[in-house]
Amino acid sequence: MEFGDGTGEPVVIRFHDRTAPTEIALNPYLKLGEAFMDCRLTVDKPSTIYELLDLLTSNLGQSFAGPVFEIYGAIRRMKRRIDQRNPVGRAEKNVAHHYDLDGGIYDLFLDRDKQYSCAYFQRPGMSLEEAQIAKKRHIAAKLGIEPGMRVLDIGCGWGGMALTLAEETGAEVVGVTLSREQLKVAQRRAEERGLGAQVEFRLQDYRLIKENFDRIVSVGMFEHVGVGHYREYFDRVTNLLAHDGVALIHTIGRLDGPGSTNPWIAKYIFPGGYIPALSEMAGVVERTGLFMTDVEILRLHYAETLREWRRRFMERRETAARIYDERFCRMWEFYLAGSETSFRNEGMVVFQMQVARKIDALPLTRDYMLEEERRLDAAAPSQQRLLAGD
Repeated sequence: MEFGDGTGEPVVIRFHDRTAPTEIALNPYLKLGEAFMDCRLTVDKPSTIYELLDLLTSNLGQSFAGPVFEIYGAIRRMKRRIDQRNPVGRAEKNVAHHYDLDGGIYDLFLDRDKQYSCAYFQRPGMSLEEAQIAKKRHIAAKLGIEPGMRVLDIGCGWGGMALTLAEETGAEVVGVTLSREQLKVAQRRAEERGLGAQVEFRLQDYRLIKENFDRIVSVGMFEHVGVGHYREYFDRVTNLLAHDGVALIHTIGRLDGPGSTNPWIAKYIFPGGYIPALSEMAGVVERTGLFMTDVEILRLHYAETLREWRRRFMERRETAARIYDERFCRMWEFYLAGSETSFRNEGMVVFQMQVARKIDALPLTRDYMLEEERRLDAAAPSQQRLLAGD
């Protein structure tokens, strides 16, 4: 069978058993990925699964319109609060599912600082390493951090953001994670860089923290909160901030309004996760007493980040297969390709939302952000080791 108008490069797929086409037709969002993982569906070279997903997602409005898919989407939205229930304890298990993989997997495709979130391609031609450094400085500039301030990093990953803030702004930083593997790496890095007294990393749920902080940063963690916990999250941010405190939330977001998590992603990659619409975040912030002081939308920066991750992963695919197996490699290829096409074709972006407890906590114009970003670029030799490969 052939589909399309004959323009563009052809993408040829093959089914290797009789039931795969029916399963995919009845539940495409889950079964397409599973069929690819299990080699029940393959893509003929020179095309890859990326070309297939790019073709499908760029035509979703035409291909998947109709009452069946509208009903299917409504059912997914109705049950999302159950799927995204992340109380203390369960949240740690969900995080471990993805982040406690063998650390060698992430070394195959991340930058040297192990930034597992959207980079900031400030100018054309930037390398991934340069764009991740630019991301950290972009966020630091928005926070208006002064030396000696106490900063909380919620979802600190392998510690790169916390260590950068300590080195480049003089802040005292506490980073919390629910991943034991990330904690070990972050603590080791702090000691190696002589920051053990300035940066503290903890295995701790942010909801159990009792101190106050001048600044809070959270990068790539809000996607794991779950829509039923948004009020809990922002209430906790409010209580953790000092009276003149400021927070910056960096999260993947959707431009087309509230939705539901792709079932394949929920099952195999990020259980309990959900990508919010801005309306869902803003509505909760309005009820917490926080002031929303700035919102920036990063368009296509994550698509470029994912393209580079996918390229690096595919170059080192044989190593990944030795760490796990071929099915894992196909799962990871599908994840990276599907994520990239979502940012290119399905309205996924990144929100950077700045919130404060006082309306006058920051300067009245955004000029201070640009000025501080330039200052950090000019006076931050600590990051040169990352560009040099140390």
